[in-house]
Amino acid sequence: MPGRFAPAFFVAASIAALVAPTEAMAQAQPQAVQPTVQPPPSVRPTPSQLELSKMIWSTIAAVDHANRSGNYSVLRDISSQGFQIQNNAARLTEIFTGLRNSQIDLSNAFLVPPTYTRAPEVIQDGVFRVQGIFQLRPVAIGFDMYFQWEQGRWKLAGIDVQPAQMVERAPG
Repeated sequence: MPGRFAPAFFVAASIAALVAPTEAMAQAQPQAVQPTVQPPPSVRPTPSQLELSKMIWSTIAAVDHANRSGNYSVLRDISSQGFQIQNNAARLTEIFTGLRNSQIDLSNAFLVPPTYTRAPEVIQDGVFRVQGIFQLRPVAIGFDMYFQWEQGRWKLAGIDVQPAQMVERAPG
């Protein structure tokens, strides 16, 4: 339904406690299976501003394409291993029903830079969180994304995209 979160969410147990789950929220529990190549924390980079923008916009593009086509397999396939295990394409179709039915054109987000409502941060070893809004009219787009360092790159581990209220200015 419009105005509600349409999340697909994977986070480790310590992160899950920070986010109140909703009935539409997909969750993945920490997996015993680790990616075959997991570099030590010292070589896990923090995304640069450019890389972070690309991660956000490419994720929004994937959700937009999935909503338009009704096919969430690509969104799932580009995500982290834990996200894939917990969310098949049919589950993602169900999760994003409200956002899809609202018919918000997410591609408009490509026209403006994101405004961060909270400073991007590494919230635990190998998990990066970014929250913000695309200040669009008539409907702004809010997002809360988690990326996990896996197989030498940042992969989507959780997402919450919804229509949002415009913010007057970015927090300090």
